Amino acid sequence: MRNAELAERLARVERIAGLMDARFQMFGIRFGWDAVAGLVPVLGDAASALPSLYIMHEAWRLGARRRVLARMGLNIGLDTVLGSVPVVGDVFDVMFKANRRNAALLRRELARTSKKKEDLSWPSAIPD
Repeated sequence: MRNAELAERLARVERIAGLMDARFQMFGIRFGWDAVAGLVPVLGDAASALPSLYIMHEAWRLGARRRVLARMGLNIGLDTVLGSVPVVGDVFDVMFKANRRNAALLRRELARTSKKKEDLSWPSAIPD
């Protein structure tokens, strides 16, 4: 995959994560559409899980390891289940920011695989 395409896909994931978790600010607290949708009982949390699952799907398409995908799934599960609890869940949605966590996990995973590919490139394997 070309570096430009990879950067574009990562930027899309980060844009979605920003919209879902940090689009608005009130009293110095950032929150996004995830927290707003969470105000609608059950349906709001279910609907806000869809962009989260897209981020995870994109990570899978980009070749993220199973452990990274499992961590992303845990973040989404926590956000969906705990976020659906009345009142406490709304506060949890504002504070946890699962999408931004998952975007950071993907960013670190892509940096790790990029570094690994650089280390294995053949000109650097030849001693000076």
